[in-house]
Amino acid sequence: NAFFRNPWVMAPSSTQGRDGLGPLFNLNSCQGCHVKDGRGRPPAPGQVIASILVRLSLPASDPPTSAQNELLLTQGVLPEPYYGNQNRPFAIPGVRPNPMPVFEYQEKPGRFEDGSEYSLRQPRIRFELASDARPLHPDTLTSVRVAPSVIGMGLLEAVPEKDILSNADPEDKNTDGISGQVNHVWDHVRRDTVVGRFGWKANQPNVRQQTAAAFHDDIGITSSLFAEQTCTAPQVDCMNAPNGGDPDFEISDDILSLVVSYVKRLAVPARRDAENPFVLRGKKLFYEAQCASCHTPEFVTGVDAEFPELSHQTIRPYTDLLLHDMGEGLADGRPDFIASGREWRTPPLWGIGLVSIVNEHELFLHDGRARGLMEAILWHAGEATHSRDIVLAMQQEDRQALLAFLNSL
Repeated sequence: NAFFRNPWVMAPSSTQGRDGLGPLFNLNSCQGCHVKDGRGRPPAPGQVIASILVRLSLPASDPPTSAQNELLLTQGVLPEPYYGNQNRPFAIPGVRPNPMPVFEYQEKPGRFEDGSEYSLRQPRIRFELASDARPLHPDTLTSVRVAPSVIGMGLLEAVPEKDILSNADPEDKNTDGISGQVNHVWDHVRRDTVVGRFGWKANQPNVRQQTAAAFHDDIGITSSLFAEQTCTAPQVDCMNAPNGGDPDFEISDDILSLVVSYVKRLAVPARRDAENPFVLRGKKLFYEAQCASCHTPEFVTGVDAEFPELSHQTIRPYTDLLLHDMGEGLADGRPDFIASGREWRTPPLWGIGLVSIVNEHELFLHDGRARGLMEAILWHAGEATHSRDIVLAMQQEDRQALLAFLNSL
């Protein structure tokens, strides 16, 4: 928890256990983004960006070149040639930071079938570039990502792969309109392609690689999994910055294992009001709207030899860990391994009713655009169009019951 919570510092430092920040970074601690182990948020007007980041990449040629195929196999994307695979707007002294992203919104009004009005906010991002800064490649693809909650990740890793695969139906053979598929991602330890589970597009296979990637990409801390700094070759000041930690990596395998142990064993909060009649009414509506087709209520974990307490547990995460086409409104247009620009992993719903208490906001979806759970539902399209339309047709009291159920999770 200390290594997750406390800030990392720039090198050289007498605190070799936690030096090596940057040279480029998004924030200087895990807790800075995953606030109280919970969700991040986009900045309010006038606030500095925090707990949210912007991924960058370029589209591949058609067909991809051999060099592109190698990057797509191991990284899932083609990095922007100067700024890399992620925008990092902060830097240690002497290193030029990446551009600062600015978030703007346009309101999109709508109406439920009972006449009640609502409004969704459509985000738009632009980058503030200094006059002498390198502009982004004109074909750059961007994807805004809010830091997700990190509760229950060890339990999700313990879900047997066969159970995830059994829910996949990429060709929609059962004709229910739901065609979830697994993402196939690179495992840097096994040096092979495996099933992805974590991240907004399921682009990481396990908690250890997810954690090491976050240290590397978000804080600028190298490890045995990601040994090179995040700098690109043209960023000379970044390439020449000092390294921290031991001679090889800025976070040792021992310390990384401590953080992984902490994250894997973060518990999920207990349900509230589970037997309340109004909550039970909302649960019935949740199933009738076919929300459970993607937000799979229940799994039984397999065996975790390292942490036996995670084994053989009945869990209720309300996710299938699969990718689904969520429609053009939520599309970022940015592929990630085999995830298309319209696909997102079904996010777990456990703990979602406590976000307002833990994180003091109610901003949802991958980029925090939704101001509450109902707005998040109304953004659903693609494979979720039918479910969204059922909600649009509900009377106000039924919608409140549905929200009461979600807030009980």
